[in-house]
Amino acid sequence: MRIISKLGLIVLTIAILSGCTRYEKLLKSADSDAKYEAAMKYYEAHNYTKAIQLFENLIMHYHGKEHSEDIAWYYAMSLMQEQDYFSAGYQFRTFYKHYPYNDRAEEALYNAAMCKYHESPEYYLDQKQTTEAITDFESYLDRYPTSVHVPEINGYLDEMRAKLMRKDYDIAYGYYLTEQYNAAYVSLQNFLNNYPDSPYKEDAMFYMLASGYQYGINSREDKMKDRLQQVVNDFDRFVTSFRDSKYLARAQDYYTKSKAAIAKLETR
Repeated sequence: MRIISKLGLIVLTIAILSGCTRYEKLLKSADSDAKYEAAMKYYEAHNYTKAIQLFENLIMHYHGKEHSEDIAWYYAMSLMQEQDYFSAGYQFRTFYKHYPYNDRAEEALYNAAMCKYHESPEYYLDQKQTTEAITDFESYLDRYPTSVHVPEINGYLDEMRAKLMRKDYDIAYGYYLTEQYNAAYVSLQNFLNNYPDSPYKEDAMFYMLASGYQYGINSREDKMKDRLQQVVNDFDRFVTSFRDSKYLARAQDYYTKSKAAIAKLETR
């Protein structure tokens, strides 16, 4: 292993400090052309942190002048490379708004949506960014339906919609787990209406039936019969859809108990 000599270390330290000093002087300089050239060199060298600071210095100075569009573009690109997706997305949207006829306008709108996509969190967290990313991608597709990005965007949309579906199912199922059976029944019913082909359909139908039974059997007597009859109806739909369900025995038990309770009510 090569060991740096004390002299070599001193020279290296001086070089680093000298470089930092030149950069600090450049930031404070009024020479915008030098800043622009340096910013582009830092960008091309993948030193996005320094490029960002210089581009920020340049934006106001060059507004409406030569290089203004390049500065705005590479500033947004630098932010994106640094994974500052919130700021990058804002800059790409601003670029699209200010320079709609620029050759990079379409890509700016796509990148803005991609930034929102990168902000989309895990399914169990708040999904505001996910819904916004879906809206942004759909808006992009409306404007550019023949874009080369269409196939990948469709993949991102499927991914994010699946995330929202999982979130909605977990919320509805959560009502069942916390014994809020009426809320669970309504939420699971809405889930099935919104996602008729969901991979969670079997689970949702069963827990809707189970919630309906628990809600019905604990209702006032004048409400109980109609609610338990709904359980019977839900059971018929469930077995029609899933004859070999893993939940079949439990569903059958709710059905049998509901029929028995209805018969008992009718004899009174």
